[in-house]
Amino acid sequence: MATIEHVAATASPNEIIEHLQKDGAVIVDKVLPVDDVARLNSELSPFLTQNAFGRDAFTGFKTQRIGALVARSEACADLALNAMMLTCARQYLSDYCDDIQLHFTSAVAIAPGESAQILHRDRGIWGGYLPRKVEPLFSTIWATTPFTRANGATQVVPGSQYWDKDRQPEPHEIAYAEMEPGSVLCYTGTVLHGGGANSTPDQVRTGVFMHYALSWLRQEENQYLSCPPEHARRLSPELRALIGYAKGGYVLGFYSDPDDPSAAYESVSPEHLFSQREERFGAIHGADHVVSESMK
Repeated sequence: MATIEHVAATASPNEIIEHLQKDGAVIVDKVLPVDDVARLNSELSPFLTQNAFGRDAFTGFKTQRIGALVARSEACADLALNAMMLTCARQYLSDYCDDIQLHFTSAVAIAPGESAQILHRDRGIWGGYLPRKVEPLFSTIWATTPFTRANGATQVVPGSQYWDKDRQPEPHEIAYAEMEPGSVLCYTGTVLHGGGANSTPDQVRTGVFMHYALSWLRQEENQYLSCPPEHARRLSPELRALIGYAKGGYVLGFYSDPDDPSAAYESVSPEHLFSQREERFGAIHGADHVVSESMK
């Protein structure tokens, strides 16, 4: 049976990327301390206790999928900025972009009785319009519970990023991302993979997905709706930029404020949205203060 290589949390970005280039996937063991894993589980628990499952065979009739993680969970927001993963993502994708963006967030809980997901390539969301030589994604799945073959560990077909797109794997060519909580599976957008079947009687396998993409591509998760400005204003400038509140190039992603009569915010970076709102709030607050003083 095929296997996925494991490396230590002290591994260098070059070592991680070498495995990605060879196999399309690698597991970095025990990156997160126990307290960080507990914090993730605690913040995600209220959402994963809801009785909301997938609606088709691909999303899974016994699988819960929760998005908008940056807005919903401070622990997930911190995870999106994991320094090791950002360094690896930027280095791995650097041939085809000036910078990266957070492309997709999801907490996925596979319950007992779930069948295996169809093997697929995540790059398929852009159809066949992206040349195969361009790798668009650096993807991560963080284990917040044990991942075992029995409880639905992610299936990966090592080396399949180099296969003809129509080739299907034999059973012995499929590996399973078995790992401990706090470990992370890194994989590419071109390698075949899919959620595993959960044949256990009582174990729910939960992972947090953070995918990073070339900054000039349309994101799978619309971050401006999943994390609209009223939520994004509470984030650090670094995280706001990562989810898309920044230009992706010289003019890519600029905005103009349709409600600004001064035209001070014409064709500017989305980063100005937050300073602009603070200026407006300050002006309104100041006017209120003047009125209140005059009424004394």
